[in-house]
Amino acid sequence: MRDIQSGPPDVAIAVDRVGIKNFRLPLSVRDRASKGRQHTVAEVELSVDLPARFKGTHMSRFVEALSGFTGELDLVSFRALLSDVRARLEAENAHMTLTFPYFLAKSSPSSGAASLMDYVCQVSGEFEGEKFRQTLGVEVPVMTVCPCSLAISDQGAHSQRAVVSIRCRFSGFVWLEELIEMAEAAGSSPVYALLKREDEKHVTEQAFANPTFVEDVARRVASALAAHPKVTWYRVEVESFESIHNHSAFAGIEGRNGPPPAA
Repeated sequence: MRDIQSGPPDVAIAVDRVGIKNFRLPLSVRDRASKGRQHTVAEVELSVDLPARFKGTHMSRFVEALSGFTGELDLVSFRALLSDVRARLEAENAHMTLTFPYFLAKSSPSSGAASLMDYVCQVSGEFEGEKFRQTLGVEVPVMTVCPCSLAISDQGAHSQRAVVSIRCRFSGFVWLEELIEMAEAAGSSPVYALLKREDEKHVTEQAFANPTFVEDVARRVASALAAHPKVTWYRVEVESFESIHNHSAFAGIEGRNGPPPAA
């Protein structure tokens, strides 16, 4: 059959990225608590570059590559999958991002009531020529109490939920749980899926005893990432959904600890 994609385009301009997104895939992720694997579902974005001489890419080949993936996420399998995509599409560069919910069992601080807390996690990787780079990310909700509001108010202070977004590159292996713990320790208080009345009292009092600006949260997380022996690069962004403003406040820090891991 005629291969339209391999023919010349109407406009001969190279395309930086072309591919598929919103493709769902079963995924198995290493779980620190169980020393096993947690099963989840990832949303996939997968793309390659397209030279100016080709009209289009072969979209079916992305799905064919994903269909051969075992679903067990680790550095070796992730790199092998992306390498396979490059070969199938005859591309110089390839990019993939897996976004998925990750669940941790979490006990309420006073009652000990147990529940599952979900976190949005992300693994992305790219081949630029023969150079491979992988990035791990999490989004973690926390509670913050405004230090300024607390200092100037006779009663109370404004408090709100904030989201800590971490992206990092590393040598060796970094647990998702490590990044989640860094983020939760940086706010005024962690947040929980389940709280009884005594837990609400504990969380509120803890948060008001530890007021934090959005800048404080970003600095605390950045400091923890900078001290991590395996993290080589990181980006932190904290967005605070302000309870007394019709806008969000945010702060971001990017840093590098050492040379990037070998390809």
